[in-house]
Amino acid sequence: MNLYHLRYFVTLAYMQQYTKAAKQLCIAQPSLSHAIAQMEKELGLPLFEKSGRKTTLTRFGEEFLVYAEHALTTLDAGIESIQRSAHGEGLIRLGFLRTLGVEFIPGLAAAFLKDNPQSGVEFSFHTGVSQSLLEGLAAGKFDLVFCSEPPSRMNFTAIPVLKQDLVLIVPKDHPLANYHTIDLLETAPYPQIFFEKSSGIRSVVERMFSQIGIEPQIAYETEEDQVIAGLVAQGFGIAVVPYMDLLLKLDVKILQIDPLVGERKLFMVNDGSIFMPPCVRNFRQFVLDRRTFPA
Repeated sequence: MNLYHLRYFVTLAYMQQYTKAAKQLCIAQPSLSHAIAQMEKELGLPLFEKSGRKTTLTRFGEEFLVYAEHALTTLDAGIESIQRSAHGEGLIRLGFLRTLGVEFIPGLAAAFLKDNPQSGVEFSFHTGVSQSLLEGLAAGKFDLVFCSEPPSRMNFTAIPVLKQDLVLIVPKDHPLANYHTIDLLETAPYPQIFFEKSSGIRSVVERMFSQIGIEPQIAYETEEDQVIAGLVAQGFGIAVVPYMDLLLKLDVKILQIDPLVGERKLFMVNDGSIFMPPCVRNFRQFVLDRRTFPA
């Protein structure tokens, strides 16, 4: 028994005549008769019986019709869904750093939908730190993630799509708050709040201090940009962080680092070893076309 046989069976059940059913199916009547006979032999019970000029279902045929229609309906729905995906429709699962969820990612998604109003594309949005996002990508939970550069051992495809300037933030009553620009050498005497070692930006900040020969006094460590900013606002220390508009709303002084010895690049990352659905491929190219700096 195969799927064609199921379609033959359902068609004959409704047409009630072999000749009409065969014509509807665009096959020869003997082929239809042979298929039905094979099904009945395999099932071990008659599915049809003669009723005058009509061919009607037996009680076994009526029972089997329920299952056959359900199976074909499910299959047809699956075929339709896959075909829509093949034409660029479907769900794009994005993972990104929380700081990118205020403007960058919503802006990209909205612009893509505006440019492709009939695309049938939907988005799901998920936030996290770089490590958890990359682990989610490896586990197949996301199609694309936007985060710090992944380690080479993960063998992901990563393209820089955004640069963030790094700034120093201090409490407004801090001695360094009198400055507008700062040399990192002048931060040496003060306790600092650092990103956790699992954070993608930790190595960038460490490298900045290493280049000028300073061992910073790390008082606290956490993984979220916003948490660091909140701790600084409450006087727990000073911190080097990516610039974000949120800083303007907090009780901190933002100092430009001069000379600027580091910057944060954020990457669009995908697993190049698996198939990329057309809708994801289209969005990925859309993001690449909007980059403001070369890879």
